[in-house]
Amino acid sequence: MKKLTKAQSNYSFWLLNAAAYLTWLGVFVATLPDLTGDPNRTWILVLFGLFFVGLTAYAFLEERPTLLHLYLLIQVIIVWYLSGLVPRSANSNVSTLLFVLSAQAMLFLPLIPGLVWIAVFIVVTFLGGVFAFEVIHAIDFVAMMGGYLFFGTFGAALRQANEARQQTQQLLADLQEAHDQLQAYTAQAQQLAVAEERNRLAREMHDALGHRLTVAVVQLEGAQRLIPTEPTRSANMIGTMRDQLKQALAELRQTVSALRSPESSPSLNGSLETAVTHLVQTFQEATGLPVHVTLPNELPLLPEAHRLALYRAAQESLTNVQRHASAEQAWLALSADGSQVTLTVADDGQGFQQEVTDGRFGLVGLQERAKQLGGFLALGASERGGAQLRLQLPIPTVEAADA
Repeated sequence: MKKLTKAQSNYSFWLLNAAAYLTWLGVFVATLPDLTGDPNRTWILVLFGLFFVGLTAYAFLEERPTLLHLYLLIQVIIVWYLSGLVPRSANSNVSTLLFVLSAQAMLFLPLIPGLVWIAVFIVVTFLGGVFAFEVIHAIDFVAMMGGYLFFGTFGAALRQANEARQQTQQLLADLQEAHDQLQAYTAQAQQLAVAEERNRLAREMHDALGHRLTVAVVQLEGAQRLIPTEPTRSANMIGTMRDQLKQALAELRQTVSALRSPESSPSLNGSLETAVTHLVQTFQEATGLPVHVTLPNELPLLPEAHRLALYRAAQESLTNVQRHASAEQAWLALSADGSQVTLTVADDGQGFQQEVTDGRFGLVGLQERAKQLGGFLALGASERGGAQLRLQLPIPTVEAADA
């Protein structure tokens, strides 16, 4: 929180201090003619000077109540001595200086201490009048009390205005600070959103194109070997490869479209069971690797993000089986209970190797998908001797799935 400086907070002091200096000057000028030939002239001028110095020192007493009480006490003593030294004709002029003190007391002191000092000024003025004139009229005493209360009210009003201004400035400073923080948070959120979108598109491009191109490479290798002996079969494999590349191109276009418009995010056409079945069939035809599939009779209602994550996990797992497992067969199972849906892909190959699993973009992407959807991805050994990938995702409520 930003703090206001003293120079910003006590502007009311300068208004009151200007009035104090003018009052002192008026009293001093009005008193000078009565000092001609007065034996106490020097002492009176010294006391007027000390009072003026006190007015200057008042500028440094804000938020220092102890020194402020000492200041008022010294100024009262000066006025008391002045009242006893000046001629009787100038006594009322000197008492006017206490009006300034009443306003100063109410400006920098709380209400009760300020009122106590005003009461002290009234008593001092009354005693000074009695001492100088031996009697003080009731009308003069009432007028005197009204003057002190008026100047005290003036000082209190300046204090309230000053406090209100300080609060307004403080609120403005806090608001500006909050605005700056909000701008910083907004910029950070935008950067995080851009990074998240980059990661999402990177996952889509890797999962979609990686699988299609892997199958195409396998088809090319097989076709290249069969061209001399089985040209017809080689031509069929090249045809299959062409279909794979067309699908890869279609998915690439869909991903590029998502770059231009977030509403064009990749999605599955048809049910998840149909998409997985077609994926396995295409994989078997292209690689010749048998895949044993187990699918439930009916899957619960899943959001598009869950369905796409399960499909990409199956796609990436089969691609890894082909590229790294050296397996003879694979198993893919999709199951669901009341709270979660599970995809398991296993093989009978050589299992996961550390140099294969570390830094793999596909597996990192699957882990990110699982984390975003509240699930988890587990990699381990298969009961059949190879590797196993298991993806579990929570089944959302019907309302969340519709959304």
